[in-house]
Amino acid sequence: MKIREANHSDIPEILEVLKASLGETSSKKNQDIWRFKHVENPFGESLVLLAEEKDNIIGVRAFMRWRWQQGENIFSAFRAVDTATHPAHQGKGIFKKLTLKALELGKERGDHFVFNTPNQQSKPGYLKMGWKEIDKLNTQIIPIIPFFWNSISVQHYPKQTTDLSLKLLSVWNSKLEDSSNLYTPKTKDYLEWRYINNPLQEYRIETTENYFIAAYVKQHKKFKELRISELILVDPQYKKTCKSLIKKWAKEYGVHFISLNYPWDPSIFKLKVSGKFGPVLTFKNLESSSIDPKVYRIENWGYSLGDLELF
Repeated sequence: MKIREANHSDIPEILEVLKASLGETSSKKNQDIWRFKHVENPFGESLVLLAEEKDNIIGVRAFMRWRWQQGENIFSAFRAVDTATHPAHQGKGIFKKLTLKALELGKERGDHFVFNTPNQQSKPGYLKMGWKEIDKLNTQIIPIIPFFWNSISVQHYPKQTTDLSLKLLSVWNSKLEDSSNLYTPKTKDYLEWRYINNPLQEYRIETTENYFIAAYVKQHKKFKELRISELILVDPQYKKTCKSLIKKWAKEYGVHFISLNYPWDPSIFKLKVSGKFGPVLTFKNLESSSIDPKVYRIENWGYSLGDLELF
């Protein structure tokens, strides 16, 4: 078995392995989606490793690049995402071999850590390879009165002008830098890539010089959730405006509850339940001495739901 880094010419065969292993229904699998996630990412191209036998790709492991910051320290991170082993070659330890090789390369190249939110089936494997379980994500749940519930499927979200305020983003990032929490810096390129031009998930966007909101309706088996993936709001005088807008969307789409994580003022919604309702965040230090031990406590991560949700 040969392990090597992928190049752009491998994308069609990579997609064939993903389809053979995972099928077509778990997520969209085409070249545009792959390039969006792993080539066009503003943090840089993903680290993608391949396992080959007789010049055929039999395994794929992709680590999406990400950036986190704590104070003035900027961390080059990886997000463990797409992985697949061809059904004819399962049971050979390909997932583990590719993962350990990725960790080796990341360490050699000066990257700092890997993070992800694995499911219950894959989490034990990560823990055996040295990942640490940090905690479930803190989430605020805001109920919607039953009068506004409905089961109508969500319509496409209206398009609007999305002129991003660079001043708003600068103030937001400065505020997070001063907090000493770990956070993903919010830039124009990031928000356009992550929310505005995302081909995997359509978002309801509202942006002004005073705030930015990105949300979507997540359909569960028996209920609907309005997920606020990103809320950037600095000036407290616009807190009421954002609250009213979010509640308007909740009524418009007939959801059962709103979810969000806003790192500053949890009193935006007074009627809410706060707790560790999200997936489990796991973390692998790539032997970087600059990592603050505070990162092993979820309270020291200044994240939005969109920073850590799968997409």
